[in-house]
Amino acid sequence: MYKIKFFNNFRLSEEKEDFERLGSYIERGIALKGTNLWILIFAIFIASLGLNVNSTAVIIGAMLVSPLMGPIMGLAFGIAFNDLELLKRSFYSYLLAGSVALATSTLFFLISPINDAHSEILARTSPNIYDVLIAFFGGLAGILATSSKLKGNVIPGVAIATALMPPLCTAGYGLATLQFSFFFGAFYLFIINTVFIALATLVTTRFLKFPYKQLPKREDEIKAKGIVGIVVMITLLPSVYFGYDLVQQNKFMQKANQFIKNEANFPNDYLLKKDIDTKIKKITLVYGGKAIKENEIAKLKSKLSVYNLQNTTLEIRQGFAYLENNKENEQASQLNLALLQREKQMQVLQSKLDSVTFQNERNLQVFSELKIQYPNITSCLLQPLLKSLNKTDTTQQILWIANIQLNKKLSTHDQKKIKDWLKVRMDNQQIKVYFKE
Repeated sequence: MYKIKFFNNFRLSEEKEDFERLGSYIERGIALKGTNLWILIFAIFIASLGLNVNSTAVIIGAMLVSPLMGPIMGLAFGIAFNDLELLKRSFYSYLLAGSVALATSTLFFLISPINDAHSEILARTSPNIYDVLIAFFGGLAGILATSSKLKGNVIPGVAIATALMPPLCTAGYGLATLQFSFFFGAFYLFIINTVFIALATLVTTRFLKFPYKQLPKREDEIKAKGIVGIVVMITLLPSVYFGYDLVQQNKFMQKANQFIKNEANFPNDYLLKKDIDTKIKKITLVYGGKAIKENEIAKLKSKLSVYNLQNTTLEIRQGFAYLENNKENEQASQLNLALLQREKQMQVLQSKLDSVTFQNERNLQVFSELKIQYPNITSCLLQPLLKSLNKTDTTQQILWIANIQLNKKLSTHDQKKIKDWLKVRMDNQQIKVYFKE
C-alpha cells in the first residue's frame, strides 16, 4: 500500500496540460518579430557586454531576457507532433534569431575596444559530451514544465542551464576577430543545445502520449525518424570525442602536477615557473639557482613512467642560462627579480634563524656556567634590548636583561658577584639582573 502511494508521487498524468492550451502556448513563443525581435537584439548586446568584461552575472541576465527558447521549443514540438506547418514557422524564426544574433554580436565585437578572450568566452569554444547531457536534461526539464499545468519558472532556468545566448555571442566574437576556431566551436555548442533540447522534447511528448499527426505514408514516417536519428548522431559523435579528450587532458594535468610536486625538487634550486601543455603532452619547468647536472635531469625524466607519463616531453630551463637566451626582456627581468627576491627572503630568514639559534645556545651556556657556581639557580634567561642614549641622540646601544630563577635566596654579595660576572661574560656594562624565587 505504502509502495503504491510512494510511486504515485512520480505520476505526471494529473498535472498534464490540455493539448490545445499547450499548442497555443507554443504558438505564442514562436513569433519573433516586433517587440520579441528587439528584445533579442538587446539581449545579445547585454550578453556580448558580459562576455567582453567577463561578467557571469551580466551573461545570466541576458539569458533571462532572451526570447530564444521560443523558436527552439517550436522546432522541438513540430518534430514531436509531426506538425510540418509548425516546424516550418519555427525553423524560419530559428534561422532569423540565429542570423540576427550573429550579426549583432559580430557588430558589437567589431566596434568594441576590448578584444581579449576571457574565460567566459573560452568556456564556449570547446563543447563536449557534458554539454550534450546538460542540453538533454535541460530539455527534459523544459518540456515537462511546458506540458504541465503548473508551468513555474523552469523555462528561464533551462535557458540559463543550456546557455543558448553566450555561444551565439562567442561565435560573433570569432567572426569579428577572425578566430574561426572560436566561431565553429561556439556555433557547434549552439547546435548541440538545439538538437538535444528537441530530442528531449520528442522523447517526453511521446512518453506523455500527446496526440501527434500520422504521416500519410509509413515510408515517410520511417524516413522522418531516420532523419532525426542521423541529425542526433552527427551532433553527438564529435561531442563524445571532445568529452573523452577533455577527460584525458584532466587526467594528464593531475598526473603532471603530482609528478612536479613529488619529484621535481633540486637542492639549491627554486622552481620559478611551470607550464603544462595538456594537448601536446609537454611539461616545461623553469628553475633559478645552481646549474642542474645532466644526470639529474635524466634521472628526473626516467621517473615520468612511474606517473604514467611515458609519452610526455619534459623540458628543463635553467635559471640564468634560460634568461640569457630569452629574447623577451620583460619576462627575463621578471624571472631575475623573482630569483633575487627569493634569495633575499632566504637570507633574511636564515639570519633570523641563526640569531635565534645563537641566542638559545648562549643562554644555555651561561646558565650552565652559573649553575656550577651557584646550585640554587634553576633557570636563566638573557634578552637583548635596544636603548637610546638620550631623546635627541639617535644612537642606540644594547641593554641586556637577565632573569634568574632561584629555589633559595642568594645573599646581596652573591647577587653583586653574579651581576659583575655577567658584565664580563656578555662584554657589556649595560645589564640589569632580576632575581626571583
